[in-house]
Amino acid sequence: MRTGPPSQENRTFAASASRLSGTVSAVLGWTPDQFWRATPAELATIFSTFADNMAGLSGELPLGTAQLEKLKEVFPDG
Repeated sequence: MRTGPPSQENRTFAASASRLSGTVSAVLGWTPDQFWRATPAELATIFSTFADNMAGLSGELPLGTAQLEKLKEVFPDG
């Protein structure tokens, strides 16, 4: 898993939108159409709510990819 800021070639609008769309799809289950219809203010509100809730956790980190995949196996949505 890559950490840190995006490389120079990945700082384009298209690359940033692709990363954000993937995040929104994974976290919220949104379709691409739902993502593109959302306003920047709506996305900011959603992510600030997540950030506020994460700040309240006692040192716990968000789920990693492996943990998320395991939960998907245990609790399939159909």
